[in-house]
Amino acid sequence: MTTPAIVYFPAGTYMVSQKINLYYYTAMVGDANNLPVIKGTPEFDAIGLFDANPYLPYGFNWFQNQNNMWRQIRNFVFDLTLVDPNRGVHGIHWQVAQATSLQNIVFNCVVGMPGDGNAQQGVFMDNGSGGHLEDLIFNGGGIGLFAGNQQFTMRNLTFNRCNTAIFQNWNWVFMYKSIFVNDCGTAVDMSSGGDVPATGSLVFQDSVFTNTDIGIITSFSDNSTPTAAGTLVLDNVNFINTDPAVQYKNGTVIIPGNQLVRSYVQGKAYTAYESMYTENNLTCYGPAANSARIQQLVGQPTKPTSLLVTDGPRAGMVLERSKPQYEGVSVTKFKSSYDFGCYGDGVRDDTANVQNFLNSVNYANGEIAYFDHGAYVIRHTITIPINAKIVGELWPPMMVDGSAGSDFGDMNNPKVAFRVGQPGDKGTVEITDMLFQTLGPAPGAIMMEWNLAGTSPGATGMWDTHWRIGGGNGTQLQSSNCAKQPNFAHGASKTCYAAFLLLHLTKTASLVLSNNWGWVADHEMDLPDHNQIDVYNGRGLLVESQGPVWIYGSSFEHSQLYNYNIANAKEIYMGVIQSETAYMQNNPNSLSNYPPLAGWSDPDFTQCYLPTCPKTFGLRIFNSTYIYNYGAGLYSFFNNYDGGCLLTTNCQQYTVSVEQSEAIYLYALNTVGTAIMVEVDQVALVPEAANGNTFADTVAIFEYP
Repeated sequence: MTTPAIVYFPAGTYMVSQKINLYYYTAMVGDANNLPVIKGTPEFDAIGLFDANPYLPYGFNWFQNQNNMWRQIRNFVFDLTLVDPNRGVHGIHWQVAQATSLQNIVFNCVVGMPGDGNAQQGVFMDNGSGGHLEDLIFNGGGIGLFAGNQQFTMRNLTFNRCNTAIFQNWNWVFMYKSIFVNDCGTAVDMSSGGDVPATGSLVFQDSVFTNTDIGIITSFSDNSTPTAAGTLVLDNVNFINTDPAVQYKNGTVIIPGNQLVRSYVQGKAYTAYESMYTENNLTCYGPAANSARIQQLVGQPTKPTSLLVTDGPRAGMVLERSKPQYEGVSVTKFKSSYDFGCYGDGVRDDTANVQNFLNSVNYANGEIAYFDHGAYVIRHTITIPINAKIVGELWPPMMVDGSAGSDFGDMNNPKVAFRVGQPGDKGTVEITDMLFQTLGPAPGAIMMEWNLAGTSPGATGMWDTHWRIGGGNGTQLQSSNCAKQPNFAHGASKTCYAAFLLLHLTKTASLVLSNNWGWVADHEMDLPDHNQIDVYNGRGLLVESQGPVWIYGSSFEHSQLYNYNIANAKEIYMGVIQSETAYMQNNPNSLSNYPPLAGWSDPDFTQCYLPTCPKTFGLRIFNSTYIYNYGAGLYSFFNNYDGGCLLTTNCQQYTVSVEQSEAIYLYALNTVGTAIMVEVDQVALVPEAANGNTFADTVAIFEYP
């Protein structure tokens, strides 16, 4: 890919009279100990102090918004207080896709009052396919956050004295977690589109709105269309001196304020249960479901204590943890992989160098393993020490090689490439800004196996760490040899196999995952054609943990058998998850290249009778309990690269399968191109036809208590 860049801003105030355009594969990083200030001059008049995707004439952008990936902005103050508040300017124009983040940023706008014409906004997000935000503060402005994107996870955002804290212009699915709104006119306006709501679905969880005139403005009603548009889920949201909690734009109150709303749902609700029926004079049992379109307070499911904060001001909230930046650590504590002697050249075997480097760092003395940007070839298993702190220089690729002589060439004898702890170990491993990929086919590679549990809840995890398989220079899985072939029937080319499994959370694993992307490339990124490609990866994320596990803002896409498989697990929490079915399927289908293995809890697709059935499961839940998902976007856009199937929603027969499981709670479940949204024990329970939304099909809640 394009050579990445980190642009560092020391502390100071930087006066800006014209917008600063941001380039692809670039991180803008300020001093975390003394935030630099990017301050607009009085004459500033542009879309943003920082612009992540500049506009061209006729509405075009520098980058296609759904492919505007690989970016970070962190540790800044953006200040518009010298600019005329009636001028429509923004702190950041953030039109981005996956593997992007904003963190630890303050937005200072002119403080006004509702109706005063204040047009300033902290963040202007108008399109894209993201994404993750955390630890942001918005002060003043007409709108703090103008939000429009396919899917997003946002957590720990604070809004002070904004006319409107959040204006939701459109979306498919967003989760807002730990949102604190203080002294604003309106906390959330999701009424865009009126009786045809432009908002697909929102989840607000563990949030507090204080001294605010109006909580949430919605346009979802008995008369609004489509059926599921404007879906809203509130989970543990406290309205303090804020009344009403939810209302229509005309002021009609739906839910009074000045109360703790434990659980509220507007949208389609499904409750599955075990039914009894008679067939051929026999009494039979099988799953069934009740459904209704609701707009009301509902019962809140009990969450296991293991998933929750147990003391302090956030007691009772779901545990979360921000990406560590090691602000107080001396630079001398960061130990360089290059200084140690690693090659990082993408050619020579670095296995011994990387292992010895990780073993040499004195973690007990506060040292951190720092991987300089380079390509590290790995041919045998790497074991990560149980208290390691690992930081990458903007996603240096660990290239798992499956060629002759390595451990990773045999799909019938899969081996772990990176192992974190042994079963039963406890420790404090933290991994940030790392990247894992294959060097050519590695069909026997389990890219990462995580066995470790934290010494305390949330003490271990991975942040801004990704799996990128194929599609880039050095991967040997590119358009030059893996170009798509939709015009004739074919099997999987052995030269375009990738890995056996991207990430395995074993029974003893307990960790925080935040902003992680497991992407099997669907297109070429580096060669000039940028064409679509066929890369065959077996499996995405397998979770067998006995809990607790917290997964925030993840995406696993384009594997063959499944993207998410929760198997023999319990006490798993997931924020927004995003999935795409492999584009080439069903030419070939899921079964033709990675045969299902019962020992790996693979789906076997025995329920299939249509050619659109044996395709990538977006989410499979097998033999598991206490599984909580707050927001899902599970998309099937093609059948053998033909998007015409979207017109009839038959690109895929099933995308969510719940099997031999109970205490399953799926909120704001969105699917695209799938005829049956949810099946339980091979019985179709949720048809897409009853749950239409703006683009996706949406269920506000599917529960199987």
